Amino acid sequence: MGEKVIEFDSVTKSFGGKKVLDALTFDVKRGEVFVILGPSGTGKSVTLKHAIGLMEPDSGEVRRADVRFGYLFQSGALLAWKSVWENVALPLEETMRLDAKEVARRVDNALAAVGLTDAADKYPSEISGGMQKRAGLARAIVREAEVILYDEPTSGLDPVTSVHISKLISDLNKKRNVTSVVVTHDMVLAAKTASRIMLVKDGKAVVCLPPEEFLKSDIPEVRSFIAASKGEGI
Repeated sequence: MGEKVIEFDSVTKSFGGKKVLDALTFDVKRGEVFVILGPSGTGKSVTLKHAIGLMEPDSGEVRRADVRFGYLFQSGALLAWKSVWENVALPLEETMRLDAKEVARRVDNALAAVGLTDAADKYPSEISGGMQKRAGLARAIVREAEVILYDEPTSGLDPVTSVHISKLISDLNKKRNVTSVVVTHDMVLAAKTASRIMLVKDGKAVVCLPPEEFLKSDIPEVRSFIAASKGEGI
């Protein structure tokens, strides 16, 4: 893990006069699972959108390596009128010139990777929220992305499904060397999957540490976040 695939250099972003990102600086290295933690409304999703280029900073710079990116939206963002198979095939049909046989091979492999082969012909309304997240993940990896960005991948899911999603993130990292950037407030997911955890508060990076060091940190904001995640929730 040496090459930087994403680098934020003093990135600042405001909406309606409110500073959401405040000179945010960090980098993500190839082959790691980089987890961004923080309370709701602290700029996590805005950070992710800057990372993939859906937003541009008011000041500062975001640098990205020349690699293929995938994005898992918080809702899964599936098209209701298309089957799971058709949803996963969509990025290939819209952005890549592949013959039908190669499209089918990639879609079938992506669905198998997330355990959704049997749901290929179902529509989003016919599957659970957890399955919709997994279908969204299949769509993110079908273009053989080297970097995947996850926006709250376990939000709204039961604990068993959340563990399954966490395992998928780890498996993609270990088996395919996929670099992952995960925005979440799920401490269990962070502790189990992260190479490094960055805590963001008020648009600034409070700390960035490996999970074992993060969990032992005496920094007040870290202790407060961990305590809230165990008890009151975030």
